[in-house]
Amino acid sequence: MNPYFIGFVIPFVASLMLTKRKAEKKRGLPVDVGGEAGYAIRNYRSEQPVETHWEGIFTLAELFEQSCKQYAYMPLHGTRKLLSRETEVASDGRSFEKLHLGEYEWRSYIEAFKAVCNFSSGLIQIGHRKDERVAIFADTRAEWQIALQACFRQNITVVTIYASLGEGALCHSLNETEVTTVICGRKELKKLIDINGQLDTLKHVVYINEEGVSSEVSLAKQCTNWRVESFEEVERLGLETPIEANLPLPSDTAVIMYTSGSTGMPKGVMMSHRNVLATASAVMTIVPALGKKDVYLAYLPLAHILELAAETIISAVGASIGYGSPLTLTDTSNKIKRGTQGDASALKPTLMTAVPAILDRVRDGVRKNVDAKGGAAKKLFDIAYSRRLAAVNGSWFGAWGLEKLVWDMLVFQKVRAILGGRIRFILSGGAPLSGETQRFINICLGAPIGQGYGLTETCAGGTFSEYNDTSVGRVGAPLSCSFIKLIDWVEGGYLTSDSPMPRGEIVIGGPNVTKGYFKNEAKTNEVYKDDDRGMRWFYSGDIGRLHPDGCLEIIDRKKDIVKLQHGEYVSLGKVEATLSVSPYVDNIMVHADPSQNYCVALVVAAHGELEKWASKQGIAYSDFADLCQKQETVKEVLQSLVKTGKQSRLEKFEIPARIKLIPEPWTPESGLVTAALKLKREVIKKGYQDDLAKLYR
Repeated sequence: MNPYFIGFVIPFVASLMLTKRKAEKKRGLPVDVGGEAGYAIRNYRSEQPVETHWEGIFTLAELFEQSCKQYAYMPLHGTRKLLSRETEVASDGRSFEKLHLGEYEWRSYIEAFKAVCNFSSGLIQIGHRKDERVAIFADTRAEWQIALQACFRQNITVVTIYASLGEGALCHSLNETEVTTVICGRKELKKLIDINGQLDTLKHVVYINEEGVSSEVSLAKQCTNWRVESFEEVERLGLETPIEANLPLPSDTAVIMYTSGSTGMPKGVMMSHRNVLATASAVMTIVPALGKKDVYLAYLPLAHILELAAETIISAVGASIGYGSPLTLTDTSNKIKRGTQGDASALKPTLMTAVPAILDRVRDGVRKNVDAKGGAAKKLFDIAYSRRLAAVNGSWFGAWGLEKLVWDMLVFQKVRAILGGRIRFILSGGAPLSGETQRFINICLGAPIGQGYGLTETCAGGTFSEYNDTSVGRVGAPLSCSFIKLIDWVEGGYLTSDSPMPRGEIVIGGPNVTKGYFKNEAKTNEVYKDDDRGMRWFYSGDIGRLHPDGCLEIIDRKKDIVKLQHGEYVSLGKVEATLSVSPYVDNIMVHADPSQNYCVALVVAAHGELEKWASKQGIAYSDFADLCQKQETVKEVLQSLVKTGKQSRLEKFEIPARIKLIPEPWTPESGLVTAALKLKREVIKKGYQDDLAKLYR
């Protein structure tokens, strides 16, 4: 037989057949459901929504206790000791705090369980009553989980609050839930002291021992009437006088989770043990070979349901959780002292979760390093990436087999070392990830990305892309705990009868759908519905379309659509996602006034790229704020946005006609984005109302 036929034609035909088989796989199947008419699908594995993956386990307290007994001497919680704290002064006079961190030190499952039991008893000993609520107001760390599980053992509802929450939202959350005990870190204790006169029900504060916390503790004891105890002291009190566990029922409220408040004051979502367990059970069927050999890097806020659900799953399978932070994640992170390992390098995790904004930063960081090296190194990277991209896109002519291994060793191994070199799966949630970033991360890190779609109101459960689904721009088929239904949104022009794919508002049903909003019956009744078959549904406000294989794609959001003066509809979120690809954009908010016929935008400028451009152009400036005000700078960024918009086939009216450059980044601490880095649109509009008004003059 002709060697050409053997070496090319047969593999080429085989690849076409494989591609066809993949395309034909049905990941979501039509299902008959109650409630409002629409187009509904389920996961192909489960005819009915799954409630628990573990026999005889129906609450989070039961699940944690089972794991601690089953994996007693396996490492569970890993924490890095702070060795030293230094201040570095940059050439422009700005000072930066740098941390020197040690290796991870581990606590076993059985040690964690003893700490949970002791802390649980200690809470009662300091005077907390079982019918009162506890708030955890701290960064992600081992003590957060110990406190959470301790509350569950006494059936105490936990109120979770983002550590970055502003004073107004913090007061609102604590007072609305009538919290009597707060567990917090040093900087959170300082916030509580500042607003102590506005807190109606707070009696006890348990602080986590951190460097320098003693000054805040002394101040709290002087100027408040709270009982203030250290985390260790509460554990000690519980060890001396144990209290019998008072375990919850599946229907009991485990957590009241305050959303980060992208619109107005945050709302408290009431989650039962049954709700969270359903999502955890469903994800168990998606991530391949989850087990005790896995190591998970925890750095997202535990007050976010994505992180809470992820850590629930990790501890359920006997894996290890190493705690880090976004500012110490890699060797080059802002707070890591030069020469010190970042969290990922020290931990070498196999699993991690991420939100799109963080993965976008990883992508941009890698590209920036490659561009800075230039020359042969950049050419080699570009060749390797293009060859692997062709393969990932399904081309037989891309880099497969031996060639793939060569590129991995020569090029991508160095990139993978950024996150420890062992990552095998990344769960991305919070918002849809761009196809460009998904491909880039998948190729450079060598790990599949599981794109999830869910909301706080559905305990992060909704859809999830499987590890062998290499498509981009989609968020997968329904999880086995959920039904997904599209319903017509006539005003926006999205119908389930649309061709070639049904489109409409996404409605999620199943045991993962939560009870509703705490003390907000009107809003609960607006977006939660129970059908005649007993299924609870949540109306997301997101617009999606269903692909023939049963996978969902998010295409719009009802609240983000604005009708311009001449009747054109602009999807603000879609335009923002498109234009954020511009190298000059660190963040962007598009604004459309219905009385006008064009859009404008606030653009948080990317320091590095803009300064590099200014240097090439020979533009002099005193500081970055000065550079952002120069007409030639604004013109350059606007031209980049127009070019990006046209390449992505945006309509002329969708591309901002005028822009304002913002020199300062939008962070959760500034109150302009949520902890998941989503825009707080109304807050930004209010803060920049004068600038937006000028853009329309």
